[in-house]
Amino acid sequence: MNTPRTTLYRDKQNAKLMGVCSGIADYTGVNAFWVRLAFIAAIFTGILSPIVLPLYFLAGLLLNKKPPHLYVDQDEQKYWQRMRQNPKRTVREVRGKFRDIDRRLAEVETFYVSSNPRLNAEIERLR
Repeated sequence: MNTPRTTLYRDKQNAKLMGVCSGIADYTGVNAFWVRLAFIAAIFTGILSPIVLPLYFLAGLLLNKKPPHLYVDQDEQKYWQRMRQNPKRTVREVRGKFRDIDRRLAEVETFYVSSNPRLNAEIERLR
């Protein structure tokens, strides 16, 4: 499942420095403010500061920039964020939506066919 929509990118459009924190925020669906706050907290607590800064700059050099045409709209972006977080749940949601659409379409078909005896006879003849 390594498509352009499931890849981690630097988000230069919403970047403050190199776009790594905003890229992680876009990838996970978490607000960029919280990712940046966690990054700053990791630096100032001193526990991970020797590791965090080099990893940040390494990621800034290695990650590709996010393509501007990656998502059509906000709904698609949220869909892919949910897909990266929990693919099974997202597939279940999509299946449920399709089942609902199929049920509603069957109701429309039943209504239309029951009120149109000529169409009903034609469909029965085809079966």
